[in-house]
Amino acid sequence: MTSPVSEPSEPSEPSEPVERDGWRGSASLSFHRSSDGRTIHQSGCCAPLKLSRAFANGNTCELSLLHTAGGLVGGDVLSIDCHLEAGTRVLLTGVAAQKVYGSVGRSRLHPRGRWARQRFSAQIEDGASLCWLPQETVLFRDGLLEQRHQVQLMGSACYLGADVVRLGPVQHSGDGPLGQGCWRSRLELQRNHRILLVDPTALDNAAVHRSHGLAGHTVVGTLLWAGAGPLHPEALSACLQARAGLAGEMEAGMIHDHAGDLLCCRYRGASTQAARFWFTRIWALTHQWRGQPPPRLPRVWPFQESPFSLS
Repeated sequence: MTSPVSEPSEPSEPSEPVERDGWRGSASLSFHRSSDGRTIHQSGCCAPLKLSRAFANGNTCELSLLHTAGGLVGGDVLSIDCHLEAGTRVLLTGVAAQKVYGSVGRSRLHPRGRWARQRFSAQIEDGASLCWLPQETVLFRDGLLEQRHQVQLMGSACYLGADVVRLGPVQHSGDGPLGQGCWRSRLELQRNHRILLVDPTALDNAAVHRSHGLAGHTVVGTLLWAGAGPLHPEALSACLQARAGLAGEMEAGMIHDHAGDLLCCRYRGASTQAARFWFTRIWALTHQWRGQPPPRLPRVWPFQESPFSLS
């Protein structure tokens, strides 16, 4: 399934040297099984990242990350590295939405702006399962954000990851929600050191308005599910049925692989809630396909209504 976004015009190169005066937040997360079979972690953080208390979410270790700086500005870099030992089950999320503030034209020293960067890397060993379900990212006008996401699956490891991005405020000026800003993302997914998916995407104001970009919408989302075998025969139709009652355009596709099929779901529209509700329903479907009980919503999510209801 192709990406709904396209390469923008060039506002500034993200490959420029990283400045020394921004925040350098990092988190190193290591998960293993205790003697009684529970998943526990030994982790460390460097400000402005902070870990909340872990909870047992069924047989899963639920862990939330907090960005104490309140948002990213140009020059900030956040890095998250996690390692799941064999047989562990982990749910990672964020305490709040990640905000990325404007950079272009904000400084005389850097009139073209500076890139804020986020990097996520996961090594998931045989039989382990990771759900990476952060809350949405909000990229404000004139913001520059580059994301890198790398996941390595070994053996029968499973991975479900979702990313929802809102561009600009709800009400924006006539020249578009991003102004001179830009969002870039590169997702790499491998199993046993073989590439399953490389998904580079990029958006500036021009791409927001193109029909093969966001067609004027301001919310874009991607969900990936990599299981340990073939997808359920009704997987695609079930994902499309799960769109009931939600606003926006939603599509699903798959990539076949002998070690485990890959499900890819895309959203574009105007509602971060609709995107997250749809992705949450698909998360529940993956539990159903594997004969597991329905997932429990993370404690820190702000939903007032149940996303599982199709009415």
